[in-house]
This record gives sequence, C-alpha cells and structure tokens, in this order.
Amino acid sequence: MQQRQIGPFSVSAIGLGCMNLSHAYGTPISMEQGERLLLAALDAGVTLFDTAALYGFGTNETLVGRVLKPHRQKITLASKGGMAGVQFSDGMKRVIDGRPEALRRNCEDSLRRLQTEVIDLYYLHRWDKAVPIEDSVGALSDLVKAGKLRAIGLSEVSAATLRRAHAVHPIAAVQTEYSLWTRNPEIAVLDACRELGTAFVAFSPVARGFLCNSPLDLVALDAKDIRRSMPRFEPANYAANLGLIPAYLALAREAGCTPAQLALAWLLHQESYIVPIPGTTNVDHLTDDLGASGVTLAPDLLTRLDGLINQKTVHGARYGAQSSGEVDTESF
Repeated sequence: MQQRQIGPFSVSAIGLGCMNLSHAYGTPISMEQGERLLLAALDAGVTLFDTAALYGFGTNETLVGRVLKPHRQKITLASKGGMAGVQFSDGMKRVIDGRPEALRRNCEDSLRRLQTEVIDLYYLHRWDKAVPIEDSVGALSDLVKAGKLRAIGLSEVSAATLRRAHAVHPIAAVQTEYSLWTRNPEIAVLDACRELGTAFVAFSPVARGFLCNSPLDLVALDAKDIRRSMPRFEPANYAANLGLIPAYLALAREAGCTPAQLALAWLLHQESYIVPIPGTTNVDHLTDDLGASGVTLAPDLLTRLDGLINQKTVHGARYGAQSSGEVDTESF
C-alpha cells in the first residue's frame, strides 16, 4: 500500500479506525470477530491502527492491545485521552477532562490496556474548554519526555487552537471528521496543517456508511447506534440526502470503483498529508476500503464530485446540539 507521513511515522495511506469494533454503532461484535478483522487489516498492509480510551470504555484498547501486541514493531499505534469513561454511582459515563492529572491517568490506563510501554501517537480526544489548551498539551509533552508517548495529536480542534497547541509542543496530527459530506476542515484547519507540517487524519471518511454500496436502512439501526441522534440521519434530512446517491453511484461506475472507494479516493486526492481511517466490522468491507489506495480519479470527475456532495447540498448538521457544543468550532 502507498505510504504517508504522520510526524516521524511512515504509515499506510489508509489506516483503520477501530472504534466500530466496540463502540457507537450498536452491539459490539465478539472478540473473535474483532481479532479476525484486526489481523486481516494487518495482513492487507495496514500499519496505522487508531483506538481511544473512550471506545467501549476501554474494551477497544484491550482488544487492540491483545491482538496486535505480537506485531507491535510493525505498526503505528494511536490512541486518545481526555475523554473517557468514569464510574459513577449510577453507572459508567463519558467525561471530558483535559486536566494534566486526568491525562496522566488516561495515558497510564491506555498503556496498560494496550500492553505497550509507549504509544506512538496520542491525541487529546476533545479540548476541555475549562482547561487552557496549553496546559493539556503541556501535560502530554511531559509524557513524551517521560518516554510514554512518541507524538501528540489533537482531535476536533480549530485552526486557532491548533496553532496555540503547536506553540507548546509540535502537533503531529489533527483528527477530525472529513468526507465529501463533511467539509468543515476546508475552512481553515487543512491550511493550518499544511503550514505547520501537521498530518490530517480523517475519520468517518465514508460518511458514517452513507457513501457505501447499499443505502442504510434507518429502521434497522440498533437502538444504541449514534446515527439515530445525528441530524443528517433524521428521516426528512436522510430522505433528501438519499437524492444525491443515484448521481454518486454513476460517478463511481465511471471511475471504475465501488462507492466506498470513490469516497476514500476523493480524500486521498485532496492533500498528500491526509490519512483516512475508515472503520468496519466486516472483512469484505475492509478489503473494499483498502482498494481505494489504487484508484486514480480524473480532475473532471473530482470537480463533479465536489459539486454533487458538499456542505451546500447535504441536509442536516453533522452533530446534535450537545455534541456540537463539545467540539472546538471557532474558526474551524
């Protein structure tokens, strides 16, 4: 597979987002299925594996750590802290906490679950707006000096926040949702990444399954599937968005690739410092996704894609009110 650069690491041009195996889209798959998927990705040439303390409240890191420990020297291992599960009297809850002491605790927990002495790329999963970004990044910088982390990343931050953070410690990567139907990074973050030498890691690159082979059946979604609370998947918005699909499928046929490959290839054509990390629980879908690294799109087709699916043609916001308030969107 083609290689791209994230900080000091040369990684596969398409990485694997591991969240789907344990979190967010309904009932997690079995550990055996998760192991099969991770090893298939490894065999196919994936070298960037992305997890987080939040995913499955640690179970995703545990799975990734157990399966990939024998292959640790072959991969770039990424995880995230600053948003994790905290046990309360009424159960485990997600908490955003960017205080230095919380980040140190998150990091130690992640190291233990991942069964590694050092995490290659560690993101601040969300900027805790009650804590100056300089303090959070300073704590992560101390963990780099202590040999527990190799590089620092940020997730869902604005260009202004990236610049503030980078002044404290070099930021190797910014991770944010980016796809044909989510264009926010084009406002300022991509330019800031180019200027600072920061890689951009694109999550949900196939639009949370919208740009795949078959339209999602909203009725069939698991009751706990996070898409049920996302405005773009509300029935009226979703019906309007489905109107984009026939022309999109026609462009995929013209390009000689599958719909998912078209979405991923579009991202790979945007900038050389972009690394998409699609997630899946299905080995066939994984194989399909990775095939995008060999797809070449003509300039005219890229132009038509841009005109078909963009921030003006998609109906509904990407997040509801609560999640929108948790991301750093100023000058995004």
